[in-house]
Amino acid sequence: MDAATAENQREIFGWQMYDWAWSAFSTTVTTALLGPYLLDLAERNGGVDIGGFTIDEASFFPFAVSLSAILQVVVLPLVGAIADHTPHKKRLMMALVYTGSALLAGLFLVTTSTVLLGGALFVLAGVAFAAASVIYNSFLPELAPPERRDRVSSVGFAYGYVGGGLWLAANFGLIAVMDDTELAVRISLGGTGIWCLVFFALYPGRLIRPRPALRSKPADRGWIAFSLRSVVDTVVEMRQRYPIALRYLIAYLFFIDGIGTVITVATSFAADELGAEPTTLLGLVLLIQFVAVPGSLGFGRLAERIGAKRALVGNLTVWTALVVYAFVALDSIRELMIMGVVVALVLGGAQALSRSLFSQMIPASREAEYFGFYEIAARGTSWLGPLVFGVVNQIVGSQRQAILSLIAFFGIGLALLAPVRVRQAMLDAGQDPGVLRV
Repeated sequence: MDAATAENQREIFGWQMYDWAWSAFSTTVTTALLGPYLLDLAERNGGVDIGGFTIDEASFFPFAVSLSAILQVVVLPLVGAIADHTPHKKRLMMALVYTGSALLAGLFLVTTSTVLLGGALFVLAGVAFAAASVIYNSFLPELAPPERRDRVSSVGFAYGYVGGGLWLAANFGLIAVMDDTELAVRISLGGTGIWCLVFFALYPGRLIRPRPALRSKPADRGWIAFSLRSVVDTVVEMRQRYPIALRYLIAYLFFIDGIGTVITVATSFAADELGAEPTTLLGLVLLIQFVAVPGSLGFGRLAERIGAKRALVGNLTVWTALVVYAFVALDSIRELMIMGVVVALVLGGAQALSRSLFSQMIPASREAEYFGFYEIAARGTSWLGPLVFGVVNQIVGSQRQAILSLIAFFGIGLALLAPVRVRQAMLDAGQDPGVLRV
């Protein structure tokens, strides 16, 4: 291995460690601990008072999640536009990671008297890490040629599942052995910020080399006005010059929302329909977290053999079958665990291949801006699937019947994805498909 190749491998490793670091935020803070913790604190206070208006304790955290998503829709395209036009793209990403980590560390201070602070810290940390993710994803085309991106992206997601799972398991172990459960939860929440600092900001992230901006901002334009104009121009450009990439992005919006909703409602479905105990649900979460690692790596290898789009279509077909199975036949904890293994295997593959496939379809020097819209597709409509599920459940009174409604998200996503011509999209974006299987 020559020096240049070794340097590239070190840089790719540093890039992939971002997934390891920030996945702890997703698993421990967002999915496992902060919602129940804030609910408990708010119940003690009889709700959360904001300017004389009392928010119900059960609504506070969902409102915080929604507010964070709304802010991300506004902020992410602007961050992407700025990142593409500045030689300080890496510095901006690192500043966002440091900011998000500090905000997470502040969660240690959240008690019954500072519930509102907990919501605010979560909202701002979510925006910071989502903005950092836009820039992080934009490095992928610069780090790996088209034929290596599926594998590099898949390994990154595998790192994320391992890192997030290890931190989550460590936190549940801490909660189990400490007599003061509230203090254990505060240590786990605040410690997530330290985890992100240690495993990315303090060293691995420094392995990513700064790169010069390939485009420049006019000297007479301010950053805010320029980025707003740039976002509008990009939307028009995608529709006119890169319609295949736009079609893919719309497909991604639907199928990733279906996947996200399945993961979101899985534990409540298991508890309601199968009578699963909390320990069983914890086991299910950890099972999915770790089994997703070989799934992510396996689909990366499969994409190299048959092409990322074909692998992704097969992946989404399995997701559709899983939803049908949950409706028709899932009726025991044993079957739930088997289904959890299958979910984990396709989960990592869907996320990794979606990212690498999109990176093939976007023009060079515009990666951050385009990945801003990619992140919006993933986060900005994340409320839609849960809303449909909730409405159907409200009407029919059955989560089993409600989960069947999610087939629509996979069906629409597959219908839009199947005709996507990846080779033509690459040519439209000025990329050379070469011998890449598409």
